[in-house]
Amino acid sequence: MVLLVRVHRWVFCYISIIIVVENSEDIQEIKPFLRWAGGKRWLVRQLSERLNALSFNNYYEPFLGGGSVFFNLPTTKKAFLSDLNGDLIETYIVVRDHVERLIDELKKYRNSERFYYAVRDRSPQNKVEKAARFIYLNQTSFNGIYRVNLEGVYNVPYGYRKKNFLEIDNLRNVSAKLKRASLTTRDFEAAIDGARRNDLFFLDPPYTVSHNHNGFIKYNQNLFSLDDQLRLAECVERIKKKDALYILSNAAHKTIDKIFGSVDKKIEIKRASLIGGLKANRGDVSEYLFTNIGVLKTLKKE
Repeated sequence: MVLLVRVHRWVFCYISIIIVVENSEDIQEIKPFLRWAGGKRWLVRQLSERLNALSFNNYYEPFLGGGSVFFNLPTTKKAFLSDLNGDLIETYIVVRDHVERLIDELKKYRNSERFYYAVRDRSPQNKVEKAARFIYLNQTSFNGIYRVNLEGVYNVPYGYRKKNFLEIDNLRNVSAKLKRASLTTRDFEAAIDGARRNDLFFLDPPYTVSHNHNGFIKYNQNLFSLDDQLRLAECVERIKKKDALYILSNAAHKTIDKIFGSVDKKIEIKRASLIGGLKANRGDVSEYLFTNIGVLKTLKKE
């Protein structure tokens, strides 16, 4: 059985999802239906086998993003999922509650440059049309980036991507998985309040610093600052005091090491860096994992 979820962090409000999955044998394998910067599909390959053997209660993910880890997480317990991007969470709600209407709407869309910019210029008010627009732009834009200007207008160019943007069976499977999801808005600190012994947290905040470099990511400094990283470190300590489990992913950078290095064992994992959506290897990128889960401390560099 497979369980999952994750979205992005561009609007500074957090929205949580509570999921209970029943009849899991009837739900097929699910994959993320959105592309998302900073996604962890590369990490799932190493985590899935170890997490399959891990016994835990509820699952928490305060930085949901594309949901790669959640969608590959086998559990029948509740999942409490949060993210900053309200538009993205609204899209998940529509997938859950109105998947057939959403599919019918997406069937009207075409993957062409002219159609893309026409859709990008729209501002639909209907929730199904808004969700269809969100998915379509995400799947056909350049690199699947979610970016808005100072006026809050989405401004990513067309991506000339040939892949089908509508995968009907997967959307239906995602909808089935989300049928008992409850959504609320909250800061990531609030997610810690409900934690109990042996609950599992996966923490993947927006990276404040760049990989393998000394520079700060300026736009992320406004979204998730160094002060937020320090707040997150305090939250990790609270998680541990509750005898809960956690996995924290972050950039491999001396500042991150200084903030989190004393919290728990640091694991450095290398992965290939892919640029522009092409399968061209642009060299290795390192990331840090911090965890109090013994079985994960055997992770090796990819």
